[in-house]
Amino acid sequence: AERFDGVQIEGLELADYRSVIRSRRIPFVYDAHNAEHVIQHRAAAADRGRPGRRLAALYSSIQEPRLKALERALCREASGVSAVSDEDASALKALAPELRPAVVPNGIDLSAYDLPAPVATEPGRVVFTGKMDYRPNVDAVLWFVNEVWPMIRAQAPDATFWIVGQAPTPPVRALDGRDGVHVTGAVADTRPYIAGARVYVAPLRMGGGTRFKLLEALALRRPVVSTRIGAEGFPLQNGRDALLADGPQSFADSVCRLLQDTDLSDKLGATGRALVAARYDWSVIVPTLEALWADILARKP
Repeated sequence: AERFDGVQIEGLELADYRSVIRSRRIPFVYDAHNAEHVIQHRAAAADRGRPGRRLAALYSSIQEPRLKALERALCREASGVSAVSDEDASALKALAPELRPAVVPNGIDLSAYDLPAPVATEPGRVVFTGKMDYRPNVDAVLWFVNEVWPMIRAQAPDATFWIVGQAPTPPVRALDGRDGVHVTGAVADTRPYIAGARVYVAPLRMGGGTRFKLLEALALRRPVVSTRIGAEGFPLQNGRDALLADGPQSFADSVCRLLQDTDLSDKLGATGRALVAARYDWSVIVPTLEALWADILARKP
């Protein structure tokens, strides 16, 4: 019914609309929120060999080549492609070597994280936020509670772990009330929960793209402990912007270190906020996307 100079496809889920867009001879940008085949590859690797997870691993193994084919086709048909990180851009280029993706990171409106009233941090409070029926988030909290949390509680018996986010699956809901674990379900605003954390954790073992939850925690000056997969796509230096740990013992030790060392926590919170302001505020990011579109529209017949 209307004419458009360009269309931006937000994520692979909307790929089927490209046939309509092409039929109108409208240029389009594919904004890849993730390299989706990478998520399935990692999910299969994480679930393979785990009791009760073999069907999930099989599902991901079947999905991976199908997603590769779809992503390859979409990237080749698009007038331009944007990825949220260098890692995702490289993964997409491996599918279509002629591709030249623009890296347009996930961004944040930093002013929205200057809360109108200060929130006091709770001693011993550890927080994770996310949509709790999303497979990487479910895997993260189950691994953290089962493998990491007992070690933390051994050193900090009064510590509490808050899982904040909508649609918790039955295995996640079953964690509520276990050894200081709280599962909130949907909340009106996650920011006060993050701001009240003594430590924010991102114990992710699968997934792709970049995690907006980390930007939120850093913007709110919270010290972060993350796996390297969880921090992927962000230039976080271990000990400067966050603490990075992958094994249960090292992850637990990092959390306990921040629970006890307020000077280090404050330092990480300040450098994390400065990093977000310098590289991830929308005022910094939007010009890259505008330049991509300007180039595409200049070439439009």
